[in-house]
Amino acid sequence: MARDVQITFDCADPAGLGAFWAEVLGYRLQDPPEGFESWEQALEAMGVPPENRNDASAVCDPEGSGPRLFFQRVPEGKQAKNRVHLDVRAAPGLEGDARMAALEAEAERLVSHGATRVRRHEPAPPLGAGHIVMADPEDNEFCLD
Repeated sequence: MARDVQITFDCADPAGLGAFWAEVLGYRLQDPPEGFESWEQALEAMGVPPENRNDASAVCDPEGSGPRLFFQRVPEGKQAKNRVHLDVRAAPGLEGDARMAALEAEAERLVSHGATRVRRHEPAPPLGAGHIVMADPEDNEFCLD
């Protein structure tokens, strides 16, 4: 039996990092609870103090097929290299120069949204198709693959 999965990010700014990853993946902010027009309205009604309203955020696949991403505020910053990272398939079906050009275009777009380019790995046939290592605004590594 397959299981649903949620990917959780520890971070300093859940709303900001959630917005970044929604942009990367074409996701959207999770809707507020039923009966509320906005998260601000829902959190106010729940009695959440203003200083705690960015303690968590979530984004989801608008088509409902991808995993939910959950962002939770933690007091400490990132300490070391990620042991797990996301590979964002930004050039499906492309090979060689066309693939790397598509990855470069996506890297440039994501840099404009706060990502940092880390390094490029050139194609190394037969197994290495080439990819670009990036970091999100809180320095979590991911690959454009």
